[in-house]
Amino acid sequence: MARRGAAALALALALLAVVLAGVGAQGAALQAPDYYVQETWSREPYYARREPEPEPFSPPLPAGTGDGEREPRPPEPRPPKKATKPKKAPKRDKLAPETRPPGKNSNRKGVRTKSSEKAANGDHSVPVARGDVSKGCPPLGLETLKITDFQLHASTSKRYGLGAHRGRLNIQAGINENDFYDGAWCAGRNDLHQWIEVDARRLTKFTGVITQGRNSLWLSDWVTSYKVMVSNDSHTWVTVKNGSGDMIFEGNSEKEIPVLNELPVPMVARYIRINPRSWFDNGSICMRMEILGCPLPDPNNYYHRRNEMTTTDDLDFKHHNYKEMRQLMKVVNEMCPNITRIYNIGKSHQGLKLYAVEISDHPGEHEVGEPEFHYIAGAHGNEVLGRELTLFLMQFLCQEYLAHNARIVHLVEETRIHILPSLNPDGYEKAYEGVAVETRAVIAWMEKIPFVLGGNLQGGELVVAYPYDMVRSLWKTQEPSPTPDDHVFRWLAYSYASTHRLMTDARRRVCHTEDFQKEDGTVNGASWHTVAGSLNDFSYLHTNCFELSIYVGCDKYPHESELPEEWENNRESLIVFMEQVHRGIKGVVRDFHGKGIPNAIISVEGVNHDIRTASDGDYWRLLNPGEYVVTVKAEGFTSSTKNCMVGYDMGATQCDFTLSKTNLARIREIMEKFGKQPISLPARRLKLRGRKRRQRG
Repeated sequence: MARRGAAALALALALLAVVLAGVGAQGAALQAPDYYVQETWSREPYYARREPEPEPFSPPLPAGTGDGEREPRPPEPRPPKKATKPKKAPKRDKLAPETRPPGKNSNRKGVRTKSSEKAANGDHSVPVARGDVSKGCPPLGLETLKITDFQLHASTSKRYGLGAHRGRLNIQAGINENDFYDGAWCAGRNDLHQWIEVDARRLTKFTGVITQGRNSLWLSDWVTSYKVMVSNDSHTWVTVKNGSGDMIFEGNSEKEIPVLNELPVPMVARYIRINPRSWFDNGSICMRMEILGCPLPDPNNYYHRRNEMTTTDDLDFKHHNYKEMRQLMKVVNEMCPNITRIYNIGKSHQGLKLYAVEISDHPGEHEVGEPEFHYIAGAHGNEVLGRELTLFLMQFLCQEYLAHNARIVHLVEETRIHILPSLNPDGYEKAYEGVAVETRAVIAWMEKIPFVLGGNLQGGELVVAYPYDMVRSLWKTQEPSPTPDDHVFRWLAYSYASTHRLMTDARRRVCHTEDFQKEDGTVNGASWHTVAGSLNDFSYLHTNCFELSIYVGCDKYPHESELPEEWENNRESLIVFMEQVHRGIKGVVRDFHGKGIPNAIISVEGVNHDIRTASDGDYWRLLNPGEYVVTVKAEGFTSSTKNCMVGYDMGATQCDFTLSKTNLARIREIMEKFGKQPISLPARRLKLRGRKRRQRG
């Protein structure tokens, strides 16, 4: 099979795409590893800053401010300044704690922070280690799509695909950078009268602005400086001041590194506007941005209350570094010692243990007839939402089991669940140098445990991708490439997407360029973008496990305040997907003495994909409802075939097999039992002939 051959050649690369950070949903521009400081920094996100007291804004405004204040001609655009290499934060733990990447959701280069004072003087600051800053106002949600397209406005735009709705932080351009999906807002003219604004739809304490240039493989467009203005009515504007004069904030020096500028004093208003003052030479006014701000209480604001999301689950809603992750695992284990076990599957390149938590009514042992399931997260150093969701999930399962939640009790007692929250604790920079360590550890883990179903949680999109992830045609980058179990994979993917709060919402805006609504929030991996040697393909071709990639959010690195909502978005999906491990058929293959037969081959007529029994002879075969002809073969045994029916109700159909040994196998068994070997007939004949000759002579 050509597919298997391709996978075998790619085995050396197996999981490479999973462990390495980075390609993201649409692929990123070429990157220099020097800029990555992913998880060696402290864990505070770049928008977490100590904030001064807010300065309430109230019109009327002084005459001569706002839109009427213009300069006669733009200043000479300054060339981009060379980004300074970030400094490493001091060590806080002997194990070099796993911490967050420098760029919130950026899989490109490290975020740079400009202090207000230095920006006013035109000074250039280095990237900041954020361990010493406190938590500030979160993003309003341009990146997470909480801010709708209708809340974004601009003075002009080059065309629809470069409109204000595309001016979102980290948004990616389409492959063709066409009229619909381009990588920034770009003004229709290059002059000082251009602006892009956000309507927060309620009074908000604005504290900072984050900017990027245009995401493009071909063009170099970014804003090098800008003013910030606020308003309560979108007609009268006040410019943020530095003393007596308008403050000029230093912008970007290239197109991908997000740059944070804090307001000298937080401003309270409904609208905020960015007015570019200079831009890259030979480029255009183009930018992506995020606004930091704290919405003020407004019980009469129906729009805000309608969109608020709360959770009743009492979980540890925060970002966890490596040390905190281990501590949380320990807490869960101490709360539920009878159903949890902590173990590690190996070590990372830096020597950090890859910890997993097992949740089962008999932790530490495989029970005959009980399927094994896993979630993997944290494969990419800058995609942290999946890791936090898995940590929340293990807490939730423990709490609900103790509370006698019948659904959770049944799931825990009938399934052996494994959760690996951080496959890549070193982050991208270090894993880039020694990826084989994590790769070998995961391959050994997958081969040791008879997983039936698994999901690896990723970020940057809202979609569930199923194999194959690699195209069949070498000259193509996108091509539908279904497996023999395509219908099963489609159902598994839909089970997660359909129960997610946003994935199948037709009103939802696409994260970047791809609209996955035509397949209900699911996609065949190869028809999206080809990946050689992916975890999904490796699992399907070399183990019994059906693996899917689950992209859990547009924002790879949500603010801490958004974690409860992200948990609510994914909670039901995480549970429903685990429950699918009980669909299809299951059973035990035994000999006439009742002993389980390991490594027996389970074949389903019409499906060119076999699985094998585990060491105790038990097996699980995921199938959609229907009637199937199933054949079992094992070396030394006669094959057996029977019809197995799969119903629509939850729970796999029991389909056991008893195999009898072949005649040759029985003869060998008898001879070995009595210490004799089978007689070689040709040698026996020669011996008899020699004896007869001697008798004649």
